[in-house]
Amino acid sequence: MLAHVVETLLEFFMGLGYFGVALGLMIEVIPSEIVLSYAGFLVAKGEINFIGAVIAGTIGGTVAQIFLYWLGYYGGRPIVEKYGRYLLINKKHLDVAEDWFRRYGVGVIFSARFIPVVRHAISIPAGLAKMPLSTFTLYTVLAIVPWSIFFIVLGEQLGSNWRHIKEYAADYMPYIVAGAIAFIALYFVYTALKKRRAAK
Repeated sequence: MLAHVVETLLEFFMGLGYFGVALGLMIEVIPSEIVLSYAGFLVAKGEINFIGAVIAGTIGGTVAQIFLYWLGYYGGRPIVEKYGRYLLINKKHLDVAEDWFRRYGVGVIFSARFIPVVRHAISIPAGLAKMPLSTFTLYTVLAIVPWSIFFIVLGEQLGSNWRHIKEYAADYMPYIVAGAIAFIALYFVYTALKKRRAAK
């Protein structure tokens, strides 16, 4: 039943072309990897082109994260805790994301996009901390572009088997997570050294 609903929504979104790809990511009713892999399937069929799909995916994904940023910026923690469950963000996700943001600073906005649990929730503590929107958007776009490319390419390769994207992508995810954690570590060392030099 749920699979049928998801597929019906996907067909509706993709019937709108590039706007549908962006819209599907903006409202986040369906996980981004499924929307993007289905977009890749449409690329393989020749219904949309690869560059357009990546641009639409980047716009939609960025807008969705800016919404979460605004939720934290203007609503504060109480609003997030009250309504976050409707956005598939629970208190545990938010606690972890806030802890990461406090520890590693703005660089985590990029790297956390590739790590389960904190991937979506990290936008909220950025808003709570009143991080500049321009900086937030830059780091978000830099992360969403490769994320979109990755799943669109996989969807294109899978073709009509795009429904198995999670199983297919599972082999790559440990490397992606390891790379993201390595980036966090390097960024943390860089900022620590920068603060030490500034203190001299």
